[in-house]
Amino acid sequence: MAVTASTRRPWAALLRLLERDERLFATLLALVMVGGLAALGLIPLRPRHRVDVYSLVIWFGLYKAGILALVTVNPRATRRIFTGALGIDLLLVFCLLYLTGGGDSPFVNLFFPLVAVNAYYFGRWVGLLLTIVAGLLYWTAARLAPPDVAWTAVATVMGQLGLPAFALGHVADRERRARAEVERLNEELTGTLTRLRAAQENLVEAERMATVGRLSLKVAHEVRNPIAAIELNAELLGDMVQGRVSEDGTEATALVGAIRDQVAALDALTEEYLAFARFPRPQFEEDSVNEMVAAVAEFVRPLAARQGTAIKVTTDPTVPPMEFDRTLLRQAVLNLVKNGMEAASPGGTVTLTTSRVDETVEIAVSDTGAGISPEVGRRLFEQFFTTKPQGTGLGLSISRQILEEHGGKIHWSSPPGAGATFTMVLPIRKAEHV
Repeated sequence: MAVTASTRRPWAALLRLLERDERLFATLLALVMVGGLAALGLIPLRPRHRVDVYSLVIWFGLYKAGILALVTVNPRATRRIFTGALGIDLLLVFCLLYLTGGGDSPFVNLFFPLVAVNAYYFGRWVGLLLTIVAGLLYWTAARLAPPDVAWTAVATVMGQLGLPAFALGHVADRERRARAEVERLNEELTGTLTRLRAAQENLVEAERMATVGRLSLKVAHEVRNPIAAIELNAELLGDMVQGRVSEDGTEATALVGAIRDQVAALDALTEEYLAFARFPRPQFEEDSVNEMVAAVAEFVRPLAARQGTAIKVTTDPTVPPMEFDRTLLRQAVLNLVKNGMEAASPGGTVTLTTSRVDETVEIAVSDTGAGISPEVGRRLFEQFFTTKPQGTGLGLSISRQILEEHGGKIHWSSPPGAGATFTMVLPIRKAEHV
């Protein structure tokens, strides 16, 4: 088996070398021309017309090997290389005709494979042009090296050259068109299959998310009433034990406070699920982005102060009034600010910036936290993906959905060791489809 494999390797390597059409053409043309030259060398010539055919075949073979090497090294210049080689081949055949008897030279037969094979590569019209050139070269060689040939002989040679050359070129053109059509259909089919797979995946994801959304909506509705009752009872219980001055009373007050904090957290979670499950259509009204951003900053400033986080706002006065849904956009900005406050450690800073860039307005929320790793960054906007112990994984997804409803987009950046920045881009002029 080892011997068989080793003997097959050269043939396999040769086949791989000839996989490209241009290499195969160069090899076939070399075989045809070198073989034809060697075969015609068997015909005896007159003593004064004899040439060293053996050496000529060797040099001709080396020349063809050089053409194959050029095509292999520089495939982009294949057509130019073959055009130059065709001119050299015609000139070599003409020189052979002139040196070996002109009109009586048997080497006129080299025109047949030369014209036919090149017609197959370049096309039928080039084949007809080569037929005319070959006829003129044959006639010129006969005039320069008598005996001369009659026009009928030249016409006969041209007819025998042109008819098969045109037929081969026609077949080659049809084959190329058929191959191009097959490649085009294959590309269309591949693209259709790719789009179909993507649509199928999106459909499965949409069905899954629709089911999750319906379930979330039902669960949130069912949970809100018990949460409200627990919160009310905890508030009443807190009022009852608040006035008692004892160790038990102090402990009871702390426990009630803890219960109310957890109830508030559960209420916030249910609100976020409800916001995701029944996302409202935006109601566009002309408003000021700068005022909305400043209002969000003032809203979160007391909580940020308790956490030891600074809130900074920088607005661009060139940002014009524009149409947007203030409630929804405020929610998107608030989600990013809350994330920034959680990322920034005590003593950190969250910065809100607005700026006008051409026909868009950018709202950037930056923090001085630890930043976002590439692994987490790839999944930031996935629904239900979160790195927080009690997070829903819906905040960024809702923010992106709000931006898309406004015809905008959201992107993020996180230089190493420099926190993270989320940038919302809104068109100043509302798109028609929004």
